[in-house]
Amino acid sequence: MNEALTLLSFGEQGWGDTIALGVVVTVTLALATLPFGLVLGFLIALAKNSSEPSLKLAANIYTTIFRGLPELLTLFLVYFGVQIGIQQALKFIGVEVYVEVNSFVAGMVALSLVFSSYASEAFLSAFRGIPQGQYEGGYALGLSRSRTMLLIVMPQLIRLALPALGNLWLILLKETSLVSVVGLSDLVREAGIAARVTKEPFLFFGIACLVYLVLAMISSTGLSRIERWSKRGEAAR
Repeated sequence: MNEALTLLSFGEQGWGDTIALGVVVTVTLALATLPFGLVLGFLIALAKNSSEPSLKLAANIYTTIFRGLPELLTLFLVYFGVQIGIQQALKFIGVEVYVEVNSFVAGMVALSLVFSSYASEAFLSAFRGIPQGQYEGGYALGLSRSRTMLLIVMPQLIRLALPALGNLWLILLKETSLVSVVGLSDLVREAGIAARVTKEPFLFFGIACLVYLVLAMISSTGLSRIERWSKRGEAAR
C-alpha cells in the first residue's frame, strides 16, 4: 500500500505529476474537438435536410465514410496522410523538407470527423422532430429563414438532439485514448509509460480506468443539468 502511494505521489519519486498532465491533455483534446464536431455535424445535417440533391449526396457520402471507418484508421489516415500530402505538395514546387503533423491537431481533426458524422444524425433526427408549422409560423411573423432558424428552430433542435449528443460526448471522451498511438501524451500513454517503467501495469491502468469513470460521472451530471435546463419551459407549461 505504501509503495503504491509512493508511486502515485507528486514529485520526483512518484508519477502523480505525469498522470495529472495526461488527464489535462485528454480533457483538453475532448473539449477542443467538441465545438468543431458540433458545428460540422450541424452543417452536414443541414445539407442532408436540404432539397438540393447534390448536397444530400455529398453529406451522405461523408457520413457513410466516417461512420464506416474504424476511428483508429481515420486517425492514421489524417496523421500520416496529411504529412505525405504536404510533403508531396512541397516537393511539386521544388522544396524538399520533412513535415511532421502535430499529434494533438491530428487527433482533434480525426475525432472531429468521426464525431461530426454521428452528430449529424442526431441533428437530422431533431430536425425531423420539429413540425413544419414551426417554420411556417416564423415566416408568417415576417421572420427571414435565418432568423426563423435562430429564434424558433434552434432552441427546439438543441433540446431534441441533446440526449444523443450527450452520449456522443461520452464516447468522444473515451476515444481520445486512441491518440496515444501517434505519440500524444494523454492519460493512456502516460499510464502505459509508468506501467512499463515501474512494472506495475495493474496499478497505473487501474488508475486510468478510475479517472475515465470519474470524468464520465462528472460529464453525466453536467449533461443531466443541461437537459433539465433545456426543458425548463416545458415544466413551466
